Amino acid sequence: MTAKRKPLYTVVIYPDWCKGCGICAAFCPKKVLRIDHQGKARVDREDECINCGFCELHCPDFAIVVRPRNGMGSSFPEPIPGTAATPCAPPGAAASPPSEAAQSPEPKKA
Repeated sequence: MTAKRKPLYTVVIYPDWCKGCGICAAFCPKKVLRIDHQGKARVDREDECINCGFCELHCPDFAIVVRPRNGMGSSFPEPIPGTAATPCAPPGAAASPPSEAAQSPEPKKA
């Protein structure tokens, strides 16, 4: 008989968005997160994450994303070390031209 493997999750914190409120660290049931000396949330024990979703749902700044380690489950891009994360603007989004409808809206008829 083989032991059942616990699924593993990746906890991503966008440090530029985190204001260090501490809600995630205070209520994480497995103490995966902590507040570091700079007042920002940090992943301390990622292997203990059970994907309860509390941190992701209750972060007032949307600075935390939890997803399976196989890479599925999120459309947010990976944060690039040393740069600001931009989960709302995927790479290349700003370079694409607006749609034709957005360029010439029809006037409303009265």
